[in-house]
Amino acid sequence: MESGNQRLRLLTEHNREVKIAAQRLSHRGKTRLEQNSGRNRMVEWLRELSIKRNAIAGEVQVEELWEILNHEQAWIDLKTMTGLCFPEDADDDHESGVIRALFKSRRHFKFKPDRFLPHTEAQVAAILAMDKKAARQERLVAAGAEWIRSVQAGSTVEMTQCHRELAEIFQSYYLAEKESPHFHTARAIMKKAGLTSPEAIFSHLVAVGVWTPDENVDLMRYKIPTDFSPSVLELAQSVPAADAFIGSGRVDLTHLNTITIDGQSTLDFDDALSFETRDDHFLVGIHISDVAQYIKKGDLLDREARSRGSSIYMPDNRISMAPPLLAEHRLSLKKDHIRPAISTMVKIGLSGDIISYDIFPSIIRVDQQLSYFEANISAEEGQAIAALYDIAIRFRETRLSQGAIQITLPEINVWLDDSGMPVVNRVNRESPGRMLIAEMMILSNWLSARFLAENKTPAIFRSQPKPKDRILKNGTGTLFQNWMQRKLLNRFVLRPGPEHHCGLGLDAYVTATSPIRKYFDLVTQRQLRAVLGLERAYTEKEIEEIIGQLAQPMADVGRIQFRRNRYWLLKHLEGRIGEKEEAIVLQRRRNAYAILLKAYMIECPLPQSSGIDLKPEDLVQVTIQHVNARNNTLSVFMG
Repeated sequence: MESGNQRLRLLTEHNREVKIAAQRLSHRGKTRLEQNSGRNRMVEWLRELSIKRNAIAGEVQVEELWEILNHEQAWIDLKTMTGLCFPEDADDDHESGVIRALFKSRRHFKFKPDRFLPHTEAQVAAILAMDKKAARQERLVAAGAEWIRSVQAGSTVEMTQCHRELAEIFQSYYLAEKESPHFHTARAIMKKAGLTSPEAIFSHLVAVGVWTPDENVDLMRYKIPTDFSPSVLELAQSVPAADAFIGSGRVDLTHLNTITIDGQSTLDFDDALSFETRDDHFLVGIHISDVAQYIKKGDLLDREARSRGSSIYMPDNRISMAPPLLAEHRLSLKKDHIRPAISTMVKIGLSGDIISYDIFPSIIRVDQQLSYFEANISAEEGQAIAALYDIAIRFRETRLSQGAIQITLPEINVWLDDSGMPVVNRVNRESPGRMLIAEMMILSNWLSARFLAENKTPAIFRSQPKPKDRILKNGTGTLFQNWMQRKLLNRFVLRPGPEHHCGLGLDAYVTATSPIRKYFDLVTQRQLRAVLGLERAYTEKEIEEIIGQLAQPMADVGRIQFRRNRYWLLKHLEGRIGEKEEAIVLQRRRNAYAILLKAYMIECPLPQSSGIDLKPEDLVQVTIQHVNARNNTLSVFMG
């Protein structure tokens, strides 16, 4: 219709005008049509021409043409190509038909204006494979959208192989989204089915029984194994019974009255205590299951434990670092069973000062398996636990005098009842049973660190720099101060050598009291055993490698435990919408306040209200407005 500056205004067979660059034309014919014939006539003629040329294109045998020409591997001009297809009386219509045929099926020829290049056999095979893949993709998208619509409509759909493949695509997309290899397929299915949110995919997987409504997707997202391979279980079964260590050169401490103190649901007991009163001092024994005696460095059980890094404890599940046969039985300090241990015997003066200590391999037998509740009662009635509690208080006071930061916050314990509903319990971490166990384990770990340092043995030493700011003084403070002080702590640091731990107020620190549950503790226990002549020590380089290798697994474990605990806490709060709660204002943000719900020790935003100005540490009453555990959302309003 018009041309100028290499741009054209064209009239199409659909009676639309478009503007394009001249170089975008695929064919220019010699046939002309006068514009004064009228627009409607021109459009009608264009349509007739299109029908005619498409019919000619249908006569072109593209594949046969390629089989003749592909050995040449040279560009073929349009006139020659048209002559090959239509040897007699070829005109503009035939040229256009050839272009249309080859342009519609690009499997066999590469196209440039007025010329063609045959693809090689390898190129055609690759293009055919891509076309086949695209066609399959199209069928998969259609099947996926239809499956979703049928389930939404309430139809019962029998799971086929195609549905199982689609379920894998949906799971991959939900877990990894843009990082999923199936991202584009899943998004295409969602678009065709009219879905806008990944949560709709989660709901579909629940509806078809692939996932449960409370599916722990983090276990899949972080590739956490939930069971053990047959070879690992077989090796665990072959581990010798503890009786094999009687008379093996270990110090026999089975005559001591030894107790464990743990939560009621604990199945793996890795620490026990003993207490004796002597003429002028007390003798406190801290006995740790000698896991390294069973799990040998570098064997299959060790490699499995190292890959996991730690046991994982969640309200609805427990995943052991070692097979349950070991973690809950042969490694566990169970009542009335003889077990090999690494014992730390601490000589403590009547005034609570530490006189000396000794660390050695032993065999022990637990006499009492107490819960924290039972220990609390015993602290009031029994001499041994009351004395241990008093020693724990004195040891903490010593640490506080050395600059320790004692953060005292209640613990919110969440578990599921027999019907699968979350139950929330507020735990006093300063009760006698919990407090004495915490301090005895800190004491044991500190003495282990000193023992390793004195023997110039590398280990996974844990240190902590000074906090960004100090709010608490001498271990006292309000709930607000304790919560904010925790935010100001610096992260702990792991190194092969000892350094000061500011938070604990100690010159050196390791963790060696949970070798059943934590691989770091198992490694440290092996270093203790090496000093005692029971095995070869890790080198400093090996310790550094272990610290580096376990950094990500341990971060994943911490994240999973935190998120799962929060999920079930929010699940509990889903049933508390409309209830009023007391909260502490933590700080003011741009459009809201950060507050702490005291009953649940959980933070959430509080929208600012006009005319109300709140300050940090103010107490407010709020109403729970909305909770969605799956989306990790909690909202409240004032009043």
